Amino acid sequence: MQKTTSRTLRARLAVVPIVAALLSGTAVATASPASAATYTCHWSVSGSYLYAGYYGGTTYVPRYGVYSGAAVEAQCLVKVFGISPGSIDGIYGTNTVNAIKSFQRWANTYYHAGLTVDGYVGPATWPLLRRYANNH
Repeated sequence: MQKTTSRTLRARLAVVPIVAALLSGTAVATASPASAATYTCHWSVSGSYLYAGYYGGTTYVPRYGVYSGAAVEAQCLVKVFGISPGSIDGIYGTNTVNAIKSFQRWANTYYHAGLTVDGYVGPATWPLLRRYANNH
């Protein structure tokens, strides 16, 4: 019989929220990639929304300078819309922020969307970006 130490118990307990998040489908990867990888967009459509295969939600706001699946998703969508985010590398940096600002200005100008032009995708920007990227 193996003796369970407090360190082992803490390690096992630390895994529980991660597994729960993965099973519920709400997890978004935020670990830095090992190298400067570029990603391929894997397109699918559901209703009027376009998806690139890296993040399926509409609420997560990627953090500046951090890798995430949501950043890859935003880069793919804004690129297919016709605005270059730079490389599709999953790092939410200056090029991505500027590309999202351009999209937000466009949505406000042509559709009176009322988006805050801050360069970040969030609950207001994701649905519009998914919808209008699908129409391009």
